[in-house]
Amino acid sequence: MKVLVIGGGAREHALCRSLSLDPDVTALYCAPGNAGIAEVAELHPVDALDGEAVARLAADLGAELVVVGPEAPLVAGVADAVRAVGIPCFGPSGEAAQLEGSKAFAKDVMAGAGVPTARSYVCTTPAEIDAALDAFGAPYVVKDDGLAAGKGVVVTDDVETARAHALGCDRVVIEEFLDGPEVSLFAITDGTTVLPLQPAQDFKRALDGDEGPNTGGMGAYSPLPWADPKLVDEVTQSVLQPTVDELRRRGTPFSGLLYAGLAITSRGVRVIEFNARFGDPETQVVLARLKTPLAGVLLGSANGTLDELPPLKWRDDAAVTVVVASHNYPATPRTGDPIEGLDDVAAQDAPDAYVLHAGTRRDGDTIVSAGGRVLSVTATGKDLAAARERAYTAVARIRLDGSQFRTDIAKKAAEA
Repeated sequence: MKVLVIGGGAREHALCRSLSLDPDVTALYCAPGNAGIAEVAELHPVDALDGEAVARLAADLGAELVVVGPEAPLVAGVADAVRAVGIPCFGPSGEAAQLEGSKAFAKDVMAGAGVPTARSYVCTTPAEIDAALDAFGAPYVVKDDGLAAGKGVVVTDDVETARAHALGCDRVVIEEFLDGPEVSLFAITDGTTVLPLQPAQDFKRALDGDEGPNTGGMGAYSPLPWADPKLVDEVTQSVLQPTVDELRRRGTPFSGLLYAGLAITSRGVRVIEFNARFGDPETQVVLARLKTPLAGVLLGSANGTLDELPPLKWRDDAAVTVVVASHNYPATPRTGDPIEGLDDVAAQDAPDAYVLHAGTRRDGDTIVSAGGRVLSVTATGKDLAAARERAYTAVARIRLDGSQFRTDIAKKAAEA
């Protein structure tokens, strides 16, 4: 099978790495990719938001499966354009991707499906915003209705900060604060069958101890030793399957990756948000633990044949990912700094630890930073403590001027 992956972040590097290890994949392409992905896939330039350009590239390459990584191309309808030329595509239609593209749409679907979530108001005027903030009180949870690359949410005790964020959005969802730990659970679906993956937990705040501003994610780990063993089955039955069934009932079937961001509250599981694609950095740890070859599962989603696949197989190992970010991230990051030590990790830590590239590019013979989140250092071990140690040993080998990373990824879970 010839596979084309669309995107150029660490999530796409994780997907490409897994696909490159799949014996059924005979050729692997990525567009536009990055400096690290170039080691496992053939790179091609493309505007990832231009569905016709992506479909044309897929046809020219003879791709038999296209995997769309990021949310913006999905919301823009890139998967529709690929399917229109007769090529199987992993990823929802533009209409179904509104589950991530619009918080208000997601709330409406959850209401129709009977999925437990936070009470909320959709606001478009200052008066509505003030009324909603007043109704819920602190902590205030304010979400931009549209795509914001993981940075459109403000959680604060300060009403003026909450109000300022809300006023800066065209349409905003203000909701009650959900207590309890957060869990990310992915499921691969073909619009009917739902195949849950293993849960993970990510770390959204920039600094240790969950301090600092929200980011796209500074690290993740899997499995979750503290979680109820029945969690995956419970969420599949109460959240994932009802959502897929509701979207099909509405005439907007969802195939691809359904991501549920969950809060395990004192009143039970509640959905914080849905995403329409693999999460970053959770994908890095979930795929590190997946034993089943990936390409056939993604093709089963694209072709509507997931019910014919055997159950997924998982490694017993734990996995930890630590994100190395640029100077000043998540504000305007500094780019163009050389990255050193990547060869040292490959020589001394592989295969137990490896580096997945996010914001990188090649400048002559040097790999330099090209974004906010630059690298995802991923490691596996017999338990979280072992995986953590390997991940941070590898991080210590990397040199990137002004870079930052959290030192407490998976720390509490490893010590529990």
